[in-house]
Amino acid sequence: MEKTIRLTNDQEAITLYGSLDERLRYAEEMFHVRVSARNHQLCVSGEKKNVKEAMDFFQAELALIRGDRQARPHELKKTKHSGDEGIQEGALKNMGISFFLKGKVIQAKGENQESYLQAIEHYDIVVGIGPAGTGKTYLAMACAVDHLKRKKVSRIILTRPAIEAGENLGFLPGDLLDKINPYLRPLYDALYDMMDFNDVARYLQRGIIEVAPLAYMRGRTLNDCFVILDEGQNCTHEQMKMFLTRLGLSSRAMITGDITQIDLPQGKRSGLVVIQKILHEIEGIKFCYFDDRDVVRHRLVQEIVKAYEKHGNPS
Repeated sequence: MEKTIRLTNDQEAITLYGSLDERLRYAEEMFHVRVSARNHQLCVSGEKKNVKEAMDFFQAELALIRGDRQARPHELKKTKHSGDEGIQEGALKNMGISFFLKGKVIQAKGENQESYLQAIEHYDIVVGIGPAGTGKTYLAMACAVDHLKRKKVSRIILTRPAIEAGENLGFLPGDLLDKINPYLRPLYDALYDMMDFNDVARYLQRGIIEVAPLAYMRGRTLNDCFVILDEGQNCTHEQMKMFLTRLGLSSRAMITGDITQIDLPQGKRSGLVVIQKILHEIEGIKFCYFDDRDVVRHRLVQEIVKAYEKHGNPS
């Protein structure tokens, strides 16, 4: 059996096929079909059942590329990393917002994460608060990359407060990027997990992806970009106000943090704690909360989070 999808232009084809045709190779491996592409035409051939599943996958991806969020990608019971044998009947099941990035599907792993993704889709400012390992930053990064690929924004800006441990940024070796990079490594880890290394390097060089320390954002207006502020609990009240007032036209901001891990000096108020009290009633701003049940790291991380919650956080 053979089915065909006709694409409208080069950009649509390039986006659907993925870097080095990774999405085509992914579909071949996952659905056990043969996929070929030529002259804006995608052909899928193989067993009838497998072809239908592959076509459902490509149609959902194409709808997302064309900007139809109602036709979301489907949950895939098996990815090329899963090691599962075969594909069970009904492998494609609508489970809400998902992303296909760097050869794998990224999606919510629970109700709180799904609510978080829905909030990012519908609100200009979203604040994700919860313990380590709950996917706050990772999912925000997936949304940012997805928005950039779909040209909903022209830039991604990543920032994080630099809480110093006995040494000043100015005395660290290298230029601005070299100085702030150690503090932003978790953001880079997520970025490289979703984009090819060469693409990240090229975007950084062209300023399409920008890494900036929070202190250097004062006085700027951030238009047409997706901004992620990580470790928001370590922003002072004044820094948080400064950050929130940088947002320009056609932009959105994601703030993530864990209010149980505040590293600010004694007497300094956490901006993340403060905004929960003063911004919760503003339309267009959404607060999302996570707990230990949302932890998706090593199984022991969940138990560690529970233990600290049980015994408090001694200073």
